[in-house]
Amino acid sequence: MLSGDDQQSQALAKPAFSEAQASALVESIFGLKVSKVEPLPSYDDQNFYVYISRTKETTDGPTEYVLKINNTESSKTPDLIEVQSHSIMFLRASGFPTASMCPTKADNITSLVSVDSGSEIKSYLVRLMTFLPGRIIADIPIGPQLLYDIGRLAAKLDKTLEKFHHPKLSILRRGNFIWNLKNVPLLENYLCALEQNRNREIIEQVIQLFKEEVMTKLSHFRECVNHGDLNDHNILVEPSNSACGDAAYQVSGILDFDDMSYGYYVFEVAITIMYMMIESKTPIQVGGHVLAGFESIIPLTAVERGALFLLVCGRFCQSLVMAAHSCQLHPENRDYLMITAKTGWKHLQTMFHLGQKAVEEIWFETAKSYESGISS
Repeated sequence: MLSGDDQQSQALAKPAFSEAQASALVESIFGLKVSKVEPLPSYDDQNFYVYISRTKETTDGPTEYVLKINNTESSKTPDLIEVQSHSIMFLRASGFPTASMCPTKADNITSLVSVDSGSEIKSYLVRLMTFLPGRIIADIPIGPQLLYDIGRLAAKLDKTLEKFHHPKLSILRRGNFIWNLKNVPLLENYLCALEQNRNREIIEQVIQLFKEEVMTKLSHFRECVNHGDLNDHNILVEPSNSACGDAAYQVSGILDFDDMSYGYYVFEVAITIMYMMIESKTPIQVGGHVLAGFESIIPLTAVERGALFLLVCGRFCQSLVMAAHSCQLHPENRDYLMITAKTGWKHLQTMFHLGQKAVEEIWFETAKSYESGISS
């Protein structure tokens, strides 16, 4: 369990740069003239929207960027951030709508900035990437076709990352990383953030079932590198010209690779299902459409399918428990941190009440209906 000192260090880890300071960073590190800077929402890093002015030297190229300032804890692992950044560049080169990295004046991807806070010197890793167009999934109605497309995207992402090579790739084996889905049992260290009520009882039951039913089967899952956070705020869409089904939107951007780690194919689809449920008016139906899209690229094995229900429940638990924990550390960021919790508790309760068999029946029957109805 985290000690008071550990919690305090985590609370102080988030950057707190002003807009003027952010603008100065862009100009000094990347050599670009800034005309506008605005803060963007973030979990434990700090992000800014940056609009640059055209100069004689920058007549071509983008004018909109995102300045990402990693928290002090993440900034202690520059190799991890380097691998994540190179994976983003690799995926873009492979045709995915990910950001481009803006090189520093020294032609690096990142720059380490040290700031004297008076009591200590803090260091932050800074990156500048192109701003991606589109609206977040959370802001639009999601129909079956878009859910299918997102499931397909998740599978293509993992499949493509199989070809990604980097000398430091092994750093993605992030042992006790709390957001890796295999680490659901570690949530026991954070349960003190929850009140003693029915919600906490459900979390405790899921953790126990996870230990018994999922942890014992990990060796039967197929391993891969996961994006690990395809949530409704990390996928951007724009209007589609397609006349196919209800596909009024198509994916225009994939954000936030900070949770990348080695996992399994079934982890990616479970995480995607859980987050697509958040904004849905019919959340239990969501899973079948996402699963159908995913399996059009990577069919799951019987063992992987059998673990899907608890994996989705497990991701709900991770999101809900860690949001409650983070709210204790960052009460000023409560609105952003509690986005999932607004509907997440209700969805987890519903899933748990229905039970694995009933939920699987809905998911698998829906997925099966695509076999004849939609071409892969």
